[in-house]
Amino acid sequence: MRVLHTSDWHLGRSFHRESLLAAQGVFVDHLIETVRSERIDVVVVSGDVYDRALPSVDAVDLCNQALRRLVDARVRTVLISGNHDSARRLGFGADLIDAAGVHLRTDPERVGEPVVVGDVAFYGIPYLEPELVRVPWELSERTHTAAIEHAMSLVRADLGRRGPRSVVLAHAFVTGGQGSDSERDISVGGVAHVPVRAFDGVDYVALGHLHGRQRMSETARYSGSPIAYSFSESGQTKGSWVVDIGPGGYEGAEFVEAPVPRPVSRLTGRIDELLAAPEHARHEDHWLQVTLVDRIRPKGAMERLRSRFPHTLALSFEPEGGVHETVTRARAAGRPEIDVALDFVREVRGEAADPAETRLLREAVEFSRMKEAKA
Repeated sequence: MRVLHTSDWHLGRSFHRESLLAAQGVFVDHLIETVRSERIDVVVVSGDVYDRALPSVDAVDLCNQALRRLVDARVRTVLISGNHDSARRLGFGADLIDAAGVHLRTDPERVGEPVVVGDVAFYGIPYLEPELVRVPWELSERTHTAAIEHAMSLVRADLGRRGPRSVVLAHAFVTGGQGSDSERDISVGGVAHVPVRAFDGVDYVALGHLHGRQRMSETARYSGSPIAYSFSESGQTKGSWVVDIGPGGYEGAEFVEAPVPRPVSRLTGRIDELLAAPEHARHEDHWLQVTLVDRIRPKGAMERLRSRFPHTLALSFEPEGGVHETVTRARAAGRPEIDVALDFVREVRGEAADPAETRLLREAVEFSRMKEAKA
């Protein structure tokens, strides 16, 4: 059996106010082409199908097109919800569309109920917000590790009765993984990581959440997002894993690169040098983050840069030999929400929040996240 492991589509996402729907549409075309050329039997999507709990109409339409084309290609598709998705909304009508060969697994209570294709069982572990599963599962700890370990105990219990080859889809931050700026923080009490050993006992683990492809073990991998969603991903190769499951289980995986409609890059230097240097010609059609090191801030810097690099999206100033400019706003990209909130208090008030205020802010952040997870 051949499995195509993808994740983190984030349909509907924008990049510094630039719509990515067209680029995501190119990925969907590539996905269907790969399914046919690589003779794929099952496509798995390990969470964050959409970028937000209430996706735009255009994002929903693109997802509908993708799933319909996969059905037309006669492959089975298994999807789980991620921390950006609304589990209830994504899972609407799951039982009704199972017959079409599209299997939505968003309910934690169903992690021990596999989708069986041939003699391979696919178990979907959606993103598990620890506070939401702690009581019904009677967990001793409010941690991601406790939630995943309980979910895997349900998987192993079913496997013990069933005994086929197995693939697990999970949306989690595995210890040792390398994050990027475009992932939403999922830490609880400062702890977000799950040890890879928690997934022992299955043939392959298709991980989602981290946006760079990586191997946590030979049989536990992140496919990463299909396109770059932050400048921190400028050096990453995007795509999907083609995984072979043979009579004895996992046999190997090969990475298939996805097309890059517009690369993302970072440039640093003096403005005059950046505008004149011939070696930067290859960056002229890239989305760019530019850091200027001129000792005196150039006038009209963005307009001048866009005369050569029309897709410059982000600009910062770090003068050589001088004091960097103070940015009087909390930087949010890729940082835990509580850290951003505490930075905001410090910036506005000129002093840090006291312990009682910090505790109140933490409770507010966690309440907000639970409310979104229930949406």
